[in-house]
Amino acid sequence: MSERITVDPITRIEGHLRVDVEVDGGAVKDAWSSAQMWRGIEVILKGRDPRDAWLFAQRICGVCTTVHGLASVRSVENALQMEIPLNAQYIRNMIIAAHCLHDHLVHFYHLSALDWVDVVSALDADPGKTAQLAQSLAPDWPGNSKTRFAAVQKKLQAFVASGQLGPFANGYWGHPAMTLPPEANLMAVSHYLEALDYQRKANKVVAIFGAKTPHVQTLVVGGVALAVNMDNLATLNMNKIYQAKQLLQEVREFVQKVYLPDVIAIGALYKDWLGYGKGVTNYLAVPDMPLDGVGESFDLPGGTIFGEDLQDQKPITSFNDPYFRENVTESIARAWYDGDWNKHPWKEETVPNYTDFVPDGKYSWSKAPRFNGKPMQVGPLAQVLVGYVQGHELTKKWADHALSALSQVAGVQVGVGALQSTPGRHLARAIRACMMADLSLKHLDLLVRNIGSGDTEIYPYKNPPKFPKGEIMGVGFHEAPRGVLSHWIVIEDGKIKNYQAVVPSTWLAGPRDENGARGPYEASLIDNPVADPERPLEVLRTVHSFDPCIACAVHLLDKDRVELSKVKVL
Repeated sequence: MSERITVDPITRIEGHLRVDVEVDGGAVKDAWSSAQMWRGIEVILKGRDPRDAWLFAQRICGVCTTVHGLASVRSVENALQMEIPLNAQYIRNMIIAAHCLHDHLVHFYHLSALDWVDVVSALDADPGKTAQLAQSLAPDWPGNSKTRFAAVQKKLQAFVASGQLGPFANGYWGHPAMTLPPEANLMAVSHYLEALDYQRKANKVVAIFGAKTPHVQTLVVGGVALAVNMDNLATLNMNKIYQAKQLLQEVREFVQKVYLPDVIAIGALYKDWLGYGKGVTNYLAVPDMPLDGVGESFDLPGGTIFGEDLQDQKPITSFNDPYFRENVTESIARAWYDGDWNKHPWKEETVPNYTDFVPDGKYSWSKAPRFNGKPMQVGPLAQVLVGYVQGHELTKKWADHALSALSQVAGVQVGVGALQSTPGRHLARAIRACMMADLSLKHLDLLVRNIGSGDTEIYPYKNPPKFPKGEIMGVGFHEAPRGVLSHWIVIEDGKIKNYQAVVPSTWLAGPRDENGARGPYEASLIDNPVADPERPLEVLRTVHSFDPCIACAVHLLDKDRVELSKVKVL
């Protein structure tokens, strides 16, 4: 008999997401993804100076602040066809890379690992055997010692004895889908605690180049507001650059020696899950980490793939590539907005019209983005697959290494197609983190070399932004930690006429479109197992693998404090 399960809200994410599934015979047969807040930033920005937009756009989210600021300034620069000083590009790239490393570490360890790791089971582990397991995966990591694991186990025992599990409370401990041995659970808990320190180190680098975090202060249309002067303590100088280098080296070591092996171990020990969570098999990524001032040369590739065989691919090559600019649309056929249109972002309106949760009608505040009329999966999986099929050297290096290690630990041959799964998305994110760790140090070196050549320019003072009479349009895109982010701006007589943000979680969490095509969250849940409908852990596993950030998709403020919805927490 079919049973309807509602998980509202999905926890360990940013924002409020509701997921409904129909379960029959122990498997999901249908699914609905509903973003439960409305985003109104676009309305707030109308009529404002385009140079101020990024300061507001950063407030779309309290986590992904840098990415919205960057996409916003890029949209204005694109409308004006500006060239950006090399130092400014490299400094922006440092912010991009450090934020990415922070985000990916937090996502796996602190937002998703507890879907796979039974914390209470770690109390039954043998610390010596745990050390043997950890050293077999990462022999060079000093934290993989019997002494360390025994200390973590003792700390965890104190939590349990006090009756206060802190961040480990309310987990599905003892769930039949939790199958890791106690030693693997203890290893993961220990690395969970270590990751708290390394995500902080990455965020320190964001603050060095962004002045603060969250909500960086050094972006500006045309460049950055971070003066370069090796002899001034108040500017970017060699002391700060070397501090950033030291932090990035430490983070890279943790990412490549701990994070990646942990994800490989999870994927191998849950290898049956490599067959679940595929969903939408159209992929979209955009190029990033620019190497020039005009956005035509990049260290990260972009493009599209249509179909799970990964054969139908096409690159996206520049900030002005018409292939991207002309093919993005958003549908509101199932979203709580006035109308039922499917429009290009430059042509959209933002007119909220809440009705109710109607499974066969409108049921989400999130729009449904489409590329060339098709739903697309965005995120690290999309970028890794796009880079892999294009023969991108750094992508292939880390993807081949990870897949080889996964095959060895799992005892079965695993190819790149296995990344199209729930644990595959986690592995793709770890692969991307390894790539970004390498690129962070490369771009820091590029910055130092460029400064050493005598170039200290950070802003085009001789050619600052000037807005013409009439209408101009621009798009700023960025391959954010959760995937393709694009801000679309229409400027008329120097003021914002229209502004739309098409964000990763909208691509992923969006509802069905006018043709009934499911969005990626919904499609990925079909045929997922559900062992216990009262504790739908498997639903959380697949949804969390996308790293949901619903605050980026929607915002709502009720000034009269009227009840908007009742929330059931599982």
